[in-house]
Amino acid sequence: MNCRSEVLEVTVEARQVEEAMLALLHTILLHRSSGKFHYKKEGTYSIGTVGTLDIDCDFIDFTFVRVSSEELDRVIRKAVSEFKDALSSDGMGQISLEFYQKKKSRWPFSDECIPWEVWSIKVNVVNLANEQERQICREKVGEKLGEKVINVVEVINRHEYLPKMPTQSDVDNVFDTSLKDVQPYLYKITYQITDSLGTSVSTTMRRLIKDTLAL
Repeated sequence: MNCRSEVLEVTVEARQVEEAMLALLHTILLHRSSGKFHYKKEGTYSIGTVGTLDIDCDFIDFTFVRVSSEELDRVIRKAVSEFKDALSSDGMGQISLEFYQKKKSRWPFSDECIPWEVWSIKVNVVNLANEQERQICREKVGEKLGEKVINVVEVINRHEYLPKMPTQSDVDNVFDTSLKDVQPYLYKITYQITDSLGTSVSTTMRRLIKDTLAL
């Protein structure tokens, strides 16, 4: 199986990291989740609805839509919070959202986890000099996030591989059934940190801010 790989990149100040990551991860998971499966008998099932919420960001001029499941939100927030805490105030990092399915193995071997789609979000954190620069960054990051969300939707709408709908006995090999109100495809979130921010990234953000001030 070929695993699709998509890379997104954002440049933010430290206080925007959490909201930017939540916006992108929740956007992806919104399109990679279904309502709960209710099986009547093997091969016959109904699918519940997926509720949604509009979330307004505090430090970015941006509103995103997420699944209304509070359980799922807590899981995503915990992962994002750990990533944010590990980042330095002028560093770089990457958080990845990997979707996979399980392949049963014979005892005593553990099940094999086969990835079919991976989203990697590269994050550059910059320090800004004053409130005027922060306000411009607030607007610019909002615009960039809007572009990224459109990109995510375009990618997901392509007719490419998705795991086939499972029978009742196989549903746990394809979906995370642990949540009571929503059923995302099996996924895991990982991250890695780079020590320092590249000069070119920092310079590009400052040039963007200065050009905006000059208008």
